Amino acid sequence: MPLVRFDLIKGRTQEDIENIMKNTQDTVVKDFHVDQRDCYQIVTQHESYEMNIMDTGLDIERSQNVLVISITSRPREKSDIENFYADLANGLSEKKLVEKNDLVINMTINGDANWSFGFGEAQFLTGKL
Repeated sequence: MPLVRFDLIKGRTQEDIENIMKNTQDTVVKDFHVDQRDCYQIVTQHESYEMNIMDTGLDIERSQNVLVISITSRPREKSDIENFYADLANGLSEKKLVEKNDLVINMTINGDANWSFGFGEAQFLTGKL
């Protein structure tokens, strides 16, 4: 049930965006051990002046292809998170979708009580999931 948001500067092709989404979902399934249909993704495209993505003093150069991926998820094992970051960066880079220096990933942790998948029900709490 990770919710994945993609923030990027306008100009990418539909095919590239779909491939970024697919590669990310495949990596979520592999590293977070979820079902393929456990997919919640939202893409937001911005004008270049609407994104200012620095490097926290790490001397990382960014380009107009910067991609910020924000994930909201239940708690994950530290090793699963580290594998996810590395696997996603490697996969997107190998497919020429984003260079590793242009990828920023943020993970926000929440719990089962924080999700309703429809009908105003807390499916994790009611036992439906």
